[in-house]
Amino acid sequence: MKRVDWARLDAAQRERVLQRPARRAAGDVQATVAAIFEAVAARGDAALREFAERFDGAAPARFELDRAAIEAAAAQVSPAVRAAIDEAAGRIEAFHRAGLSAGFAVETAEGVRCERLLRPIASVGLYVPAGSAPLPSTALMLTIPAMLAGCPQVVLCTPPAAGGAPDPAVLAVAARVPGVRVFALGGAQAIAAMALGTASVPRCDKLFGPGNAWVDAAKQFAAQRPEGPAIDLPAGPSELLVIADAGADPAFVAADLLSQAEHGPDSQVLLLSDDAGFLGAAHVALDAQLAQLPRAAIAREALAASHAVLVPSLEDAFAISNAYAPEHLSLAVREPRAWLDRVASAGAVFLGDWTPETLGDYCSGSNHVLPTGGSARAWSGLSVDAFRKAIAVQDATRAGLAAAGPCAATLARAEGLVAHARAVELRLERAA
Repeated sequence: MKRVDWARLDAAQRERVLQRPARRAAGDVQATVAAIFEAVAARGDAALREFAERFDGAAPARFELDRAAIEAAAAQVSPAVRAAIDEAAGRIEAFHRAGLSAGFAVETAEGVRCERLLRPIASVGLYVPAGSAPLPSTALMLTIPAMLAGCPQVVLCTPPAAGGAPDPAVLAVAARVPGVRVFALGGAQAIAAMALGTASVPRCDKLFGPGNAWVDAAKQFAAQRPEGPAIDLPAGPSELLVIADAGADPAFVAADLLSQAEHGPDSQVLLLSDDAGFLGAAHVALDAQLAQLPRAAIAREALAASHAVLVPSLEDAFAISNAYAPEHLSLAVREPRAWLDRVASAGAVFLGDWTPETLGDYCSGSNHVLPTGGSARAWSGLSVDAFRKAIAVQDATRAGLAAAGPCAATLARAEGLVAHARAVELRLERAA
């Protein structure tokens, strides 16, 4: 990590410190994604097989796994991992059940009733990454809210491993989902398949899940196409911002930074502190722990685009964090809850020394599919509501029309929309 003094940087230098790695290659990524979509649209499954061979190193004759194959793979998972999956699933379901919104009805005028109905999205496509590490945790974060929403068709795409089949732990999660359709398909080509539909992969109404820069770009490209699918949120390369004071534990903070840096070379971590001595201690701890990591090479690439920043005050740190809008924000400060009101933009917040970001990744209960790339300024993390749509219903009696109709007619004529006004006025005349 590069160490910088925020007070000594000009505006352009500050912008470079907060620039995400993925943005630097955005043009190349978008061009690749567009070419993949064009090929899948033109040649369907044949193009998917070519991309699978090129990017995944495996091109199965049949992308979809049958239920027997899913359950057989799940049976290979150790009892300890299966128990951990069940334990995590219980917490995730409890959190999401507590956050379920409900429909409602209200009488807005005498004789006028407005309702809001909630319905599941008919066909949802879930993407579970497995590029450099399979993520059964992501499968949990996606399938549980989809099940709670009651989506009739759930399609899950995940890259195959070297042997041509997806990771057994991911399939162990999929085995928990009645009727799920699982495809050994990864990358932007999986997003294209679910967005466009092919002979083997059904077209989906909405796409969900995190991924690398190509997957994130593919989701956004799909949503911009005419009649393209909706997407959950921009969820690209992982990122973590830590705000630490002099009392923070350097080893804890270093471990948290590395936990996100090891996701991939396009991940980014930032450390902000008002104490130069702490930044030095954290740097020493980071080097010591990095040397012990199996994924040290990946983490080093991510750290090369990351910074440790000396700030004049913690107030400045929160201002920087809100401008950056991190996916994950860790508050390694004394009395962290007292600072929570200063947080305006973040996907998820982790309070204090004893709340590692890893808990949120796996089993605290909140969802780890979170907005990245600064989109936390306006987007929220995944919830059951993302898998449902709301339908408004109005019901007016004759008396209700008499109460509310003149208002509608007046506003319609003010806008020059006479046919709108007449649709009300004719009924008012008939009622009279």
